[in-house]
Amino acid sequence: MAYVQTQINRFEGVEPSPAYHQGPVLIVFGNEKGGSGKSTAALQTAIALMYRGYRVGTIDLDARQGTMTRYLRNRYINAAQRRESLPCPLHLPIDRSQAETVSAQKNEDMGFLAMAMDELGAACDFIVIDTPGADTHLNRLAHGLADILITPMNDSLIDLDVLANIDPLTHEIRGPSFYTRHVHELLAAKEKQLGRKTDWIVMRNRLSSLTNQNKARIHDILQKLSAENGFRVAPGFGERLVFRDMFLQGLTLMDLVHMPDVPAFTTSHQAAMAEILSLLTTLAPEKYKQPSTPPRI
Repeated sequence: MAYVQTQINRFEGVEPSPAYHQGPVLIVFGNEKGGSGKSTAALQTAIALMYRGYRVGTIDLDARQGTMTRYLRNRYINAAQRRESLPCPLHLPIDRSQAETVSAQKNEDMGFLAMAMDELGAACDFIVIDTPGADTHLNRLAHGLADILITPMNDSLIDLDVLANIDPLTHEIRGPSFYTRHVHELLAAKEKQLGRKTDWIVMRNRLSSLTNQNKARIHDILQKLSAENGFRVAPGFGERLVFRDMFLQGLTLMDLVHMPDVPAFTTSHQAAMAEILSLLTTLAPEKYKQPSTPPRI
């Protein structure tokens, strides 16, 4: 637990060891709003990385809701029934502490996250973390340790409030949101204490296929916010039934390419595949690690 605990201690005011050990790359999907598509994006990313030849672990910090955990459970069942070798990440769910005091809760949260990351870190190139849609201690810890922070955001003017205070009439930016200020504080603390920057990516999710005035306005606002707040903007996934349909089977688009009994790809499948590959290109995992095995895509 030494590597992760040393990093976590730095955020808790504990004097760290001067030694710094390079570990796995942590990709955190975070947004304090629920329903932004974090779990779907996290699993599609994790499996895509595995097809690229990387060793991947996953952590579900929203174990009570358990969307990521249920998705993977369906995947394990599917693989067993098909007797096929579907790539499956090493997975650990963590629920927030129910200890009686805030101090005890924080200690338990820290301990469980440190153990999970140390266990996965010994065997993984990347660890993909799905966070709850709420401001919890576990959520803060994950944000503060991220090497890559991906914030999926539903592509609507209403959902822009996760990033900024927007005037409802003029659409002028009044200032950063609580979440944006919070992210800045955590990432600045990490850079100061660990000497590493975080690549913050805002992912426009559930994109409409139609070009309209609101879509263009969101683009313009995000470009301004990106310049002011230091994040990159990436196109995410469209509002496609194909992503929902695969949940019960625990499958991803990458699996369908390699399964012989799957019908020919529809136009929707092809578009969704292009979106996943585009996100992977934005992440550029090769900047961080070389694949452990030959890529399958």
